[in-house]
Amino acid sequence: MIEAADFTGKLLDPLPGRPPADIWVHVAQPSEQELEQLQASFPMNKLALEDALEEGHPSHYSSYPEGDVLTFRFLCSPEELGEESQRLTLFLYSDRLLSLSSDEPAYLAEVRATLEHDPASSAGDIAFRLLDQGARSYAEFVHNLEDRIDELELGMFGEQQDQHQKRLVPTVFGLKQRLTQARRLCLEAQDALVLLARHASASEEDLLRFRDVRDSMNRLCKRLDTSRDNLTNLLSIYSSVQSQRMNEVMRTLAAVSTVFLPLTFLAGVWGMNFEHMPELHWPFGYALAWLSFVLVAAALTWVFRRRGWW
Repeated sequence: MIEAADFTGKLLDPLPGRPPADIWVHVAQPSEQELEQLQASFPMNKLALEDALEEGHPSHYSSYPEGDVLTFRFLCSPEELGEESQRLTLFLYSDRLLSLSSDEPAYLAEVRATLEHDPASSAGDIAFRLLDQGARSYAEFVHNLEDRIDELELGMFGEQQDQHQKRLVPTVFGLKQRLTQARRLCLEAQDALVLLARHASASEEDLLRFRDVRDSMNRLCKRLDTSRDNLTNLLSIYSSVQSQRMNEVMRTLAAVSTVFLPLTFLAGVWGMNFEHMPELHWPFGYALAWLSFVLVAAALTWVFRRRGWW
């Protein structure tokens, strides 16, 4: 469905032929008939149109004789840390803007609402607002990801750390997979915005707006890199904690074995079948054996406790 609005957000009837100046036309999942109508109203490069309709086309900027074309992919469900994305392609002209999308963007109504109380000064201004909303989807993703990492860090050393640590590894790997996908999309969008801010045929004011979105995406990419490092460090800490626990278990087993080693020696000596062993015929020999066992075990245990080995 073709939707047209002026720079104040007022909806207009789609006009055949060349549309008037100061107009924004948006089409979601255009049909063949709608594409023919758009081609009759806007000068569109054939290659640019093919890229705009290609499923899964990455964020990309191209400059054609007919105008500048930017494809920008934004995240669909950043609040759920979803890595699914939608495509929005902008055809920028001096006094008109045409936007094509693979689906109806959730923030499209918000942009129209802002035009009602803050009219756009140019087509580049509307493009900036659309791109800014798309950048916010990445910002929301990064914010939720950082909160999730903080929860994992607190859970590792919290009251129920054993339960949290059992779920830590699959959770971290799942987050890293989503982060990798979001980071790839973010870098592609950043590269496209860098070219747009550098080569777009727009006013200096619009170029400043595009640079602002570019800088926002640059900061978000850096925050994603930081989050990736934090997840890697979290796995390293988990591995260190597990190794420390294993070392404590091995140290305890070694201490117990050391305590029983002299007891085993004494039991082996007194268990030899020699005829002339005074302890065997002494009335208090059995009590002496037990007393020796207890004293040796207690002495070794006291030494280990004193030195912090057990």
